[in-house]
Amino acid sequence: TYIVRKAARKATNAEGVTFVLNENEKCYYADEDAIEPLWKGQTFPIHYCISGWVMVNRLPAIIADIYQDSRIPHDIYRKTFVKSLAMVPIRTRDPIGALGAYWSRNYLPSPEEVRMLQAIADVTAVAFQNIQLSGGILKD
Repeated sequence: TYIVRKAARKATNAEGVTFVLNENEKCYYADEDAIEPLWKGQTFPIHYCISGWVMVNRLPAIIADIYQDSRIPHDIYRKTFVKSLAMVPIRTRDPIGALGAYWSRNYLPSPEEVRMLQAIADVTAVAFQNIQLSGGILKD
């Protein structure tokens, strides 16, 4: 996950990225790279957070102002620097997770930034599948 989060942050010029896994219909915030702590190690119900929305709907979420979007649980975001985000599914057919980028200002990521984030998520999905096929164990 280290390489994924570093690549995602650089490709999007984001101030934070998060790597979320779908664990039994819950969103597990497995890793992050951000200017301040977000939710690493925490678990939320899949229907409570935007990463869950992305996994359930198999679509990206691009939000320039999180406080103008009803899919965002505003109460948990108020304590953070996050003002805008882009979240994409890791494997769109049957998502195993989501990859998100965050900005501390109202910001609409460019189509290229979103494409790069999705490309990183797609490569990550292939890597996960290869690990599963080889019987390997996923570690940092």
